[in-house]
Order: sequence, then structure tokens, then C-alpha cells
Amino acid sequence: MLIGVDVGTGSARAGVFDDTGRLLGVGKHPVTMWQEPGEIVEQSSDQIWDAVSRAVRGALAAADVAPQAIRGIGFDATCSLVVVGKDGEGVPVGPSGDPQRNVIVWMDHRAHAEASEINAGGHAVLDYVGGRISPEMETPKLLWLARHMPQSFAKAAHFLDLSDYLTWRATGQLARSSCTVTCKWTYLAHEGRWDARYFHAIGLGALADEGFARIGTEVVPPGTALGGLTAKAAADLGLHQGVTVAAALIDAHAGGLGTLGARLPGVTEDPTRRLAYIFGTSACTMASTRAATPVPGVWGPYFGAMLPDLWLNEGGQSAAGAALDHLVHLHRDAEAISREAEANGVSLISYVARHAATLGPTLSDTIRAAAEIVVVPEFLGNRSPFAEPDARAVIAGLGLDRGMGSLAALYLAGLSGIGYGLRQLLDRFNGQGIRIEAIIASGGAAQSDLACQMLADSTGVPVALPTAPEPILLGSAMLAAIASGLHPDAATAMSAMTGDAQLFVPADGELARLHAARFEAFAALQGAARDLRAALR
Repeated sequence: MLIGVDVGTGSARAGVFDDTGRLLGVGKHPVTMWQEPGEIVEQSSDQIWDAVSRAVRGALAAADVAPQAIRGIGFDATCSLVVVGKDGEGVPVGPSGDPQRNVIVWMDHRAHAEASEINAGGHAVLDYVGGRISPEMETPKLLWLARHMPQSFAKAAHFLDLSDYLTWRATGQLARSSCTVTCKWTYLAHEGRWDARYFHAIGLGALADEGFARIGTEVVPPGTALGGLTAKAAADLGLHQGVTVAAALIDAHAGGLGTLGARLPGVTEDPTRRLAYIFGTSACTMASTRAATPVPGVWGPYFGAMLPDLWLNEGGQSAAGAALDHLVHLHRDAEAISREAEANGVSLISYVARHAATLGPTLSDTIRAAAEIVVVPEFLGNRSPFAEPDARAVIAGLGLDRGMGSLAALYLAGLSGIGYGLRQLLDRFNGQGIRIEAIIASGGAAQSDLACQMLADSTGVPVALPTAPEPILLGSAMLAAIASGLHPDAATAMSAMTGDAQLFVPADGELARLHAARFEAFAALQGAARDLRAALR
């Protein structure tokens, strides 16, 4: 048996699997988040570890599996920055001064100015982050910390990506995953080194002068065996010390590992022709290539960051599921309809989505209900392909309509807007010779037939939804399978553990032409907003 652990933005989850990928039990526990003005978003590493421990114990109980049956454990998490002192204690990272609040969450954009400053420098490492670094990445956040909280920066013994913090907490080993440091820290995995010139140039030369001891001197591929659990970690998790711990992945990358091997008769099995699309609070897209293929406005290319020996281009949007949730709550009748949803035991967005799915004779036909409403849902900026963190949402076509029908129309416009943003990214990939023939979806927001059909229709590319109920947890369990020797490599684990998927084929004819027209309107609104921002600066 194997355990996969996923730490998302709002909760820690754990799943118990066998070596065929069969899910036996799941545990979940919430994670606290603090938000303040200035785009500050923080968490506590101690509280996250406690949530992980509770989730693992809950999964064991749900699966009715003895701890002695567990061979390995794998972790994934959001790409948040954890700052700890020499004894593992939290170091404050924000104005609160609270040492328990020692995690700068991935979606924290406090380092916007630092990211802009770094981007103006034209550094060579930027060629491997799509040409522009994001405030979601770690070196801008470290630079912010060094400038605004120099005492915390000096006190920190270790700066870790959250995934690497979890493996360190589990084993005492400081080895970093090549996934985390390559994708978020500017480590050059294809050369096996940090670029000291870059750190000196941006004002973080102290890290280079220390030999990078605080950000990682040992970097290993995901799925590498890091050893067994410490006695303390085993006690916390309710496991035994013989459990092998695997080098981790970022959460979206675990979703890619857990889905790209899905069996789809008649659809290419080539991982370089499949796009992993993780549709949750944010949306992440993972495209693999055999050679380094830079794509402007898209993070990467990263060597070996998800699948061994392949390069990865990572795109997506900072707000996707979160954007849709925010969108429906903007409606005038959201409060009243929320009470109806609560009475039916579901969230507002789930309630609206259910109604939206009934607004046409087929799921594809529901787009007609959106009428002239077009939404560019960039509430938290454009991550790719334009790399514009200061972009914001645009909504056109609103009237004075009220009621559930009006709210469902707004939802459908927002959902198709998510798809049109993905279409822009696919066009950018295609322009660089990356041909995507199937989108493999996962994540909470993708768990509906309407969402998958709309993504297929709005992009013009088939979308597959794996039948495995927890693909991100499954990806982490695959890491555990590799590390513990139950499967020899990632390809074998993916083949043995992924399972089947449901395929959604894009609409053709008149509906395809309607989406083409809506896509043009989407791009026009997006461009107008860009011009407006430039004019008002």
C-alpha cells in the first residue's frame, strides 16, 4: 500500500492506494490562511504539518489499513515559500511579525515590484521561465523579504518550497526536488547548477556567497527515495519508520503525473502530444517536449520537472475555479440563490453549474444561453501566455436581468472565458511547434461534464477526464511507488496506476463557429483592457 499527500491552498488531503492505483480511503483537514492588504497571503508550516498528520490518519482509518501495510509516501503541495530557523521554528515573513505565519503562499503578490525589477535585468535564467519571472515565484519573494524584513532573512536557516518542507519534516533530509527548485527558484536542472551571477545581480548575493546552503545544495529527481520517516514524523502521521519517503512534486505537476497515462482508445499515447490541465483554484497547463522549446509568456522550459528526461512548459491562470466562484458571487441575486444552494446542501457555484447544464438540449448547446455576455476572467492577472500579473477581469454584455437564469448565463460566459484563455495558450504552443492532440483534465473544477465539454468546445481540442477519483493524490502515490520500488520508473507507474478516462469531443458546425466568434470578442476585450491600463499609467 502507498500514501499520496496533497497540500492545496485550503486543505491537506491524503489517500491510501494499492500498487494498481486503486483508491482505498481519503482523509482531509483544512489549512488556515491569513490575508491582508498589499496582496499578502500567509500560512503556518506547523499548522500545515498538523493538517497533513490528521489527513494521513484519517485516510488510514477510512481505508481500514494497518500502518504496517504502507510501503511508501509521496508529497505534493502548492509552490509556497516556507521560512524556518535552525531548529525548524517558524520565522515571521510579514507585517504581523507572527513567527507562526512563516509561509508566503503561492498566490501572494507582494513581490510584484521585485519581479518587475528582476525582469528589467535581462538575466539569462529568465530564458527558462518564459522570459519573465512571476511574483508567484520564490526569488522575487526572497528579495522582498531581504529588503522589507532583513532580520527575518538573516535569521532563516532554510528557505524551502512547501513540498520540500514536507519531505524535510518527514525525513530530516534537506534534498530538494528538481521540480520545485527548477520551476520556482531558477535552478538550471539541465546544467545541474544555480547561477550565482543572477543572485548577485538581483540583490541576493548572500545566498550565492553561502554556496546556496539555505536554498539547496542537493537536488534530486521527483520520486527519488529520501529514506524512511523519522521517529517523530512516524508518530505524527500514525505510520512506522520503515515507510520510504519520495522526493516531491508541486501539486499541479503531481496532477500531470497522475493523469497523462490515462488509457484513451484512439487517442495518442505520446506524452508530448497530451496536455495536462489541472483545473482547480488556479489552472495549470503542463506540456512536455523532447527538446528545450521556449514559449514566450509560458514558464519553462524546465528539464525533468515532471516526467523524466522531458522538458516541461508550464502555463495556466492564477485564478480559474476561484475566478468562477468570484464571478457568480458578483451577481445581484447571489445572496438569495446562495441560501437556496445551502438548503440543497451544495455551494453556490455548484448549484449554478447544475442549472447551467440544463439550459440546452446538449451540454454544448448551453453556450447559447450566455447570449452576448463575454467574460475575460483575469481577476488575478494573466499568467500565460501574456505574463501580465496586473491584468484584470473584463465583463461585457450585462443587463438588468435577475434570477437563476441570468446567473447561470454569467457562469457559462465565465466558463467559456476560461476555455478561451486556454485556447490562446494552445495557439502559442502550436506556433512553437508543440502540437497538442488531447487535453487531460483534473482538479476539483474539472469534475463536471459541463466544464469538460465547454473546455473542449471553446478550445477545439478533445478533453479527457480520468475516471480515477483523486488524480493529484494518485500522482503523489506514484512517487511513493517509484521510491519504494513497487514500480521501477515513472512510465511503469503511470501505465499500471492511471486507469481509463471519459472523452469529450469538441462541437462542430454552427456551435464551433459561435465559439470562434466569441473567442474573437474575448480577445478584443482583453486587448482593450491592455490598452486602457497603458493609457491610465
